[in-house]
Amino acid sequence: MAGGTNQIVEVARLGFATQDAEVMAARAQQLLVVVPQRALGSADIDETFSLDCRFRLVFVRCHFAGGTGTSALTISVDSWEGSAYDSRLFRITQAGTNQDVNFRIGADEVTEPSPWTFQAGDTVRIQWTNPDSGNMSWGLEVGLALAS
Repeated sequence: MAGGTNQIVEVARLGFATQDAEVMAARAQQLLVVVPQRALGSADIDETFSLDCRFRLVFVRCHFAGGTGTSALTISVDSWEGSAYDSRLFRITQAGTNQDVNFRIGADEVTEPSPWTFQAGDTVRIQWTNPDSGNMSWGLEVGLALAS
């Protein structure tokens, strides 16, 4: 009977090992999926983006049409832990007419843990003052991905 019990335990162990490997492979694939979030308008930009779990910022793109002028575009974090932990992450000094934003976190920086990783409850905030409000429109896209 001991031999039969050992066989059952070994089959169960192999089953759990296979299941663990499949779960790890599925999780690795999920980390590669980028979730685009979008906003558009013709006034100032003050938009926030997040996921319901730990996430990474992968890219920020913004196209501007019509109007004239440029202004600084700021990327910051609104921390779930409160304003004491909010901070400006990056500033693009010239964004607007003929100055689209194409900001991508480099592939070498996307390794875990990335400096662009946020906690569940954090939000990435994009702000920009429209120098020609009502005449210049914009389309903003932010790419977020799950973090481990």
